[in-house]
Amino acid sequence: MILHPSHFKRLTNRLLPFADAASEGLPLGQLLRLSLFQVSVGMATVMLLGTLNRVMIVELSVPATIVAVMIALPVLIAPFRTLLGFRSDTYRSAIGWKRIPYLWFGSLWQMGGLAVMPFALLVLSGETVHDVPFAGEVLAALAFLMTGLGLHMTQTAGLALATDRADEATRPRVVAMLYVMFLLGMGSSAVIVGWLLRDFSPLQLVRVVQGAAVVGLALNLVALWKQEQVRPMSREERAAPRPLFREAWADLLGGGQAGRLLAVVFIGTMGFNMQDVLLEPYGGEILGLSVASTTMLTALWAAGALAGFTLAGRMLAQGRDALRIAAMGLLTGVVAFSTVIFAAPTNSPTMFFTGACLIGFGGGLFAVSTLTAAMTLPATGKAGHGLALGAWGAAQATGAGLSIALGGALRDWTNAQALSGAWGDAVATPATGYSFVYHVEIGLLFLTLAALGPLVRIARKASRSTQGAARIGLADFPT
Repeated sequence: MILHPSHFKRLTNRLLPFADAASEGLPLGQLLRLSLFQVSVGMATVMLLGTLNRVMIVELSVPATIVAVMIALPVLIAPFRTLLGFRSDTYRSAIGWKRIPYLWFGSLWQMGGLAVMPFALLVLSGETVHDVPFAGEVLAALAFLMTGLGLHMTQTAGLALATDRADEATRPRVVAMLYVMFLLGMGSSAVIVGWLLRDFSPLQLVRVVQGAAVVGLALNLVALWKQEQVRPMSREERAAPRPLFREAWADLLGGGQAGRLLAVVFIGTMGFNMQDVLLEPYGGEILGLSVASTTMLTALWAAGALAGFTLAGRMLAQGRDALRIAAMGLLTGVVAFSTVIFAAPTNSPTMFFTGACLIGFGGGLFAVSTLTAAMTLPATGKAGHGLALGAWGAAQATGAGLSIALGGALRDWTNAQALSGAWGDAVATPATGYSFVYHVEIGLLFLTLAALGPLVRIARKASRSTQGAARIGLADFPT
């Protein structure tokens, strides 16, 4: 029997993950290359929030308060993603590029921050002798700010470029694939960097962090190569006045749907991420699990998130409403946190691990579906894809940062009150603080569902009024 080439193509699409995310405007090879910027961003995120966090506290003996302030700096500049996205929408160059310059300069900021960071940390820890007051604090703050600005700029411009090139039919699968690449970048970087730093020394720290800076720049160079067409612009076109940011922002928020979507992203992200710094201590302190056992939580969370990404991509590709999928993720989160709460009174590690996996699954559904909704906001008028995606990224990153800080503070305050006996003997246990935070997260998820409801109703009315279509496209609901 002779096989036709089309048979091989269909076989490849079934076996190769996300092969069906390719389109005529964004072939699979270029899509895979473009997705490398997410690997770079994932690597930088791991360095900021994981590896360097641990190195500063344990190996370099930096006070935890200073470490917390340094890690919070990239979160504080997350709202500027909105402005960065708008600037990439309206940027004018002689060759017509809009996204590539921001990808490039974001890569340089990211590399520069990581390149100087190990030296700044060594000065901060007192490893070097100097007479300049607060030199370590200032240098470390600048390094974290540079790295944070670089990864925000790179991710915003990269997502906007993917949105520009993908068509409406494949855009949901492109979103899911980019999220998977981000997770792969975080996971692989954590393993490799952890292995390289197993025998810690100041020189090894410099080598590893600066090596990560070079690798990140190389990945982004490969990612942006020939991704945007050259469209020469005349001097008159480049000199023409550009829209103002406040006008574009008002255009984006016109009608209220985009603003409500951003509120949904912000509150929902807080609901899912408040437990980030509490889940492993909860397993160790309350359930008596070993360090090796609690370390498995990250793997379970990642497995659940990957399952959520995959399911969301499939459902979105079938024409399912992104907002309804987001609601499904929120309800999964309610079940997940309830499971984690009941793990303490039942002393069940199985329930605890199941809840951790469900948190990742619900968060994956919510993140992919809301990002897809942001990507399908119309790029008309003064508001383009870059502004919409920058606003989504700002809401998501700000919500995540604030929720992590708030979660730790709420747990400490609640435990202080409960263990002092102020609330009675029944709740005078260390589990009370953790349980209170998880209940707050459940409340936030219900609040997000309430904010999401009007958007779902609007989408339903739009689908009912559409005539002559076999199915409703994701970009058809009004924004």
